Amino acid sequence: MPKPYKPHVGGPLADYADGFVSELSRLRYAEAALHNPVRVMARLSRWLESEGITLGELGPTEVERFRSWWRSAGWRRVPTGRALGPLFRYLQARGAMSPASPMTPQEEMLASYHFYLVGERGLARRTVERYEGTAQRFLRARTAVTAGPTGAEALTGEDVTAFLLSEKARGLAVGSLKGRVAELRSLLRFLHINGVVPAGLAGSVPPVAGWRGGRLPGPALSTVDIAALLASCDRSQVTGRRDFAVISVLARLGLRAAEVAGLALEDIDWRAGEVVVRGKGRRDDHLPLPGDVGEALVGYITEGRPRIEGHRAVFLTRYAPFGPMSTTAVTNVVQRACLRAGLAPVRAHALRHALATELLRRGSSLVQISQVLRHRDLATTAVYAKVDYASLRQVARPWPGSER
Repeated sequence: MPKPYKPHVGGPLADYADGFVSELSRLRYAEAALHNPVRVMARLSRWLESEGITLGELGPTEVERFRSWWRSAGWRRVPTGRALGPLFRYLQARGAMSPASPMTPQEEMLASYHFYLVGERGLARRTVERYEGTAQRFLRARTAVTAGPTGAEALTGEDVTAFLLSEKARGLAVGSLKGRVAELRSLLRFLHINGVVPAGLAGSVPPVAGWRGGRLPGPALSTVDIAALLASCDRSQVTGRRDFAVISVLARLGLRAAEVAGLALEDIDWRAGEVVVRGKGRRDDHLPLPGDVGEALVGYITEGRPRIEGHRAVFLTRYAPFGPMSTTAVTNVVQRACLRAGLAPVRAHALRHALATELLRRGSSLVQISQVLRHRDLATTAVYAKVDYASLRQVARPWPGSER
């Protein structure tokens, strides 16, 4: 019988260590996942003791000082508000801390930005997550340079351009960079409303050059490649059953990664054999549920999905704290399957592209493909006409003065 995990915490938090571990276990943290939150607790306790600070005095300023101390010690993964959340909630429940969670000025600004996006702009949840992610990266990068409390101090157009160039250096596609421009302009408009930046700064965000229809779609995965991805999932294991179901939904229904992450249990109508997809622009579409996809979902839901109250997402994270899979996690499922199958890693969207290409190869019209992919504009689907090289050769006209 394995020995219970024993935390090693000294200082003012020592008396709370065993209870904190019990609380994490109640939340179904795996033993391997206990080490990081307990390590954060131990270092916070050590810092509180060295600084002579009591738990009652722990506020946003003290938390930021703790993070600075963490950085100066050379340790990686400085704990964010989310990482400190389980510990603070436990201490608050025990009455050791005030009910108000310590938040840094930057975290307070991001929280206000969240309410602006949801309450005033009324954006969809996945759009809000994307906008918030860009805001976090931008402000944190600025904080590292200026050491300001929010990262929005003394912003200039040069700072905005430098961030976009750093995003481009990550290898983002033109479409993704255009999204960054829209996300940055939204953040700068919010900062102007709150009197942090001047009015014209949002207009200083440079546009990204790119012309619709000016690119060729990349090479698509073949049906053999898709079969290899599915075969690489070990369905004798819980993770394998989940990954098999994720890849099946992506490959057979052509869903986007965000749509797979947002799929809820009530979106599946087993009697009617339909699935409701919550797509872009708050649009709901009903798609037929193929038998093989239904079997993959049943295999995961009945024999692999954690039974956690309050979580209605179909696909949940594998380890505690359990929650809905993110868009990035869905893409990671595909990339890990590619490595197991000996294929070059691709993003989840490549499976949607593969479905469209296979439909075209089998003789489906662009209108039919557009209906399957749920495109609002047929011009979006027209890009797949470029992959039918045989038909293109039939309609191509010779260059003047040359032979065909």
